[in-house]
Order: sequence, then structure tokens, then C-alpha cells
Amino acid sequence: MYLPEQVILSRTIPAQSADEQVEAVVRLHARFVYQVAYAVLRHPQEAEDAAQETFIRVWKHAKELSGVLNQRAWLARIAWRVAVDRRRKHPVASDDEDLLELPAGGAGAEESVIRSQQVALLERMVATLPRELRETLTLSTVEEMTSVEIAEVLEVPESSVRGRLLRARQLLREKLQVLMERNQKDEKKDFKAGADV
Repeated sequence: MYLPEQVILSRTIPAQSADEQVEAVVRLHARFVYQVAYAVLRHPQEAEDAAQETFIRVWKHAKELSGVLNQRAWLARIAWRVAVDRRRKHPVASDDEDLLELPAGGAGAEESVIRSQQVALLERMVATLPRELRETLTLSTVEEMTSVEIAEVLEVPESSVRGRLLRARQLLREKLQVLMERNQKDEKKDFKAGADV
């Protein structure tokens, strides 16, 4: 029978104090917790505050830490809840019209500029998805969590996670198709206008 490494180690290594366990968790998972918070809040300072609040909650429940089998999922759930609570206090409105305003790069734009524009466009497209689809997609792609871990964090069945991921990808594909068609129509108009002159 398979036992997680943490359980094996906890049986072979002398027990740490609660403070030492929390310190080890912070050292090991601080970046991950920040990334989860940032994925929800999209603001560095807010994400840092949410990460700190997450570890304060971990410290308050330090006695439970030794019984947690999947610390990464447990921390992600706490960070996610903290970040969602913060977001509720300070909601940010998104606008579909922003998708049409891709900054022009010019004929000699370097590949890095094009790439940053593509990333910015994709981020704006993801921001327009319904909240439950956006959250699921973000945990999957940005945080690289498995569907099992996402289900645990969001407290939904794994099948719902898979369905949300499928729907989010379909919506993004549709939005991208519409955007590409609009760009092609604009290019044809510009070409016709140039030919008529």
C-alpha cells in the first residue's frame, strides 16, 4: 500500500514543534501560495497581503498541520478562500470592449513585443470568462494543479472541474475565432480603402 512521503517521514523523523512545522511550510510553499492569491486578485500587493493572511491562518491551525496529507492542496484552498474574500471586498469590473483594443506593434515589432501582446490579450480574454470557469482554468493552467487538487480547493466534484475546463477552453476558442474574423474584415476594409485611393 502506498503512503505519501510526508506520512512516512512523520513516522521516521522526530516530531517538530508546531512553530517549526509552520516555518517549514512557509519556506516550502510561500511562492505557491502567492501565485494562487495572485491568480485570483491580479494585483501584487493584494496577493502578498492574502499570502500573509493565509499563513496567519495556517499558524492559528498549526496543530492540524501534522495530520494534513496534501499540504499543497490544503494551502491552496486556504489561499483561494482568502483571496476570494479579498476580491469580494474590492470587486474589479471587466469589459468585453477591451478585447478589441490590442495595441499596434508596427511592422518592425520584435517577437518579444508580439508575445507580450498575445499574453495580454489572452489574459483579458480569460478575465471575461464567467467566474467559476475563470477560477478553474487559472488553477489548472497557471498554478498547474491537477483536476483532483482543483476539486478539493473549489469543493466541487472532479467531474465538474473537467466540465468547467472544457467549457472555458471552448469559450476562449470561440472568442479568439470572433476576434480573428473581425481582424480579417478590418484588414480587407483597409486594403480596399487603399486600393480605391
